[in-house]
Amino acid sequence: MCQAARVAVMIDRPVWPGRGRRWSHLCSDRDLAELHEFAARLGVPERGFHRDHYDLPAERYADAVALGAEPVTSRELVRRLTAAGLRRPKHRTG
Repeated sequence: MCQAARVAVMIDRPVWPGRGRRWSHLCSDRDLAELHEFAARLGVPERGFHRDHYDLPAERYADAVALGAEPVTSRELVRRLTAAGLRRPKHRTG
């Protein structure tokens, strides 16, 4: 029996405010190429990519889940992204 591969694209709940909307983060815990391919299939513009994730507006959350993104908490998303070595935090100045 063939076992399905675990989904590596994750999405957190759209709770992040910005520009009058709520946003989710769409990430991969496998590789960025997979993330870019998933985002392209979802129709997310490249300008939505920021270092290690795509920002996705709340109204697209259900579309991402329907396409196969795994809903996770924000904490789980960051944990898995960091464990995969793909986390690219903002550089802080100060």
